[in-house]
This record gives sequence, structure tokens and C-alpha cells, in this order.
Amino acid sequence: MSGLIKIGHRGACGYEPENTLKSFERAIELKVDMIEFDVMQCASGEIVVIHDETVDRTTNGHGLVSDLTLSDLKKLDAGDGEHIPTLYEVLDLVDRRCKVNIELKGDQIAQKVNLIIEGYVKKGWSYDDFLVSSFDFNEIREFQKYNNQVQTELLFYEPADYFKIAQEYNCNIIGLDMSLVNQEIITNAHAHNIKVFVYTVNDFKDIEFLKNLGVDGIFSNYPDKLL
Repeated sequence: MSGLIKIGHRGACGYEPENTLKSFERAIELKVDMIEFDVMQCASGEIVVIHDETVDRTTNGHGLVSDLTLSDLKKLDAGDGEHIPTLYEVLDLVDRRCKVNIELKGDQIAQKVNLIIEGYVKKGWSYDDFLVSSFDFNEIREFQKYNNQVQTELLFYEPADYFKIAQEYNCNIIGLDMSLVNQEIITNAHAHNIKVFVYTVNDFKDIEFLKNLGVDGIFSNYPDKLL
């Protein structure tokens, strides 16, 4: 994929409830190259798509995702009558219309996520349709034990020795908060054959600034602004 990669953050969550099927469909309608979403495991073992450890902020319910079964979660309203989807439901909706960036949020879910990915590859998807990312580098390493064909991305929210760490974890994509990005970072990243994705950028001026720096991808709650 050449040029700037346009990534819908939690779908198109500036327009629709985050991490819902409605949000992902809206992002696809807005011509994203990729949608980003978060996954963790609920009490009954399914991999569900939600950002927080609790359901309190994004639904009308209360409690830890890890304490609630899928049946419990499906009873909750995640906004506009939407429900918390499973990873299967999201991938079925996407149906290869764009790439997917799966951010691992829960502990010890790498193997289950990989099994789901492998199942979709057997159904005709490509490994290149997926990107797996996390702030938890150990979870990235765990995922790589099961799959070395899906690209992985390390996420950073504070300054670090990005390139050394990326090479240590065999990742050629890093995701940086916009506050961490400058021309030197981008130039050095490209010199190390590392791509830089930047989150979460919603202002036109900031988007233009990052485009001029030569970043490789931008996450936005309003992905139509990236066109």
C-alpha cells in the first residue's frame, strides 16, 4: 500500500459510537484504508471489541469486561442501540473491504486472536489484510510466537528508543502519539526501514503538518478528514 494510510480510529468514532459495527461501516463508507479497534477477552472466553477494561464509559452497563460473559455484554447498549461486537462479527462485516488493525488490550489473548486470523486466512483473507498492535510489547512477542506473517506494530505514548526497541521486537511499524513526532523522528525511522503511524489526529492543520513530515499512516476519529 503506497501513500498515506488512512486509518479509522475505533471505526469512525467521531461520527458513530466507538468500536461498534455502525462505526466500522461508516469508516468503510468514508474510504479508509484500515480500521483500528481494540480487543480483549470476556468472562465466557470470547474475544470482544472494546477499548476499556470496564464497560462503564462506552455502554449503559457497569463492571469489568473480564467479569462479564458475552451474553451479559450483548444486553448492553453501546450507543444508538449498538452492541459490543465480537472479533468475528467485525471481520465478517469488514469482509476484506479494508485492512484491519487489531490492538491487543487484554493479557494472554495473542493465541486466540491468531487462531481467529488463521481461520479467516483459510476462508480467503490474506495475512496482509491484518496488522496486530499493542502497547504491551510482551503481548506482541507472544503473538509473533504463533504467527510471523502478520505485520506487528509497537505503540508508544512517551519518548523511547523507538528504533532499537522496534528492531528488538522485529517490528517495522511504530505507532506514536502526535506529541512525539517531528521531522527527525520520521527521517530516522525511514532510514531504519520503519514506518510511522500517528494517533489520534482530528484537526486539519495537524493532518497537513504530519503529511508534510512524511508520516506513513494517520489514525483519526474523522477519517474523511484524511482524504
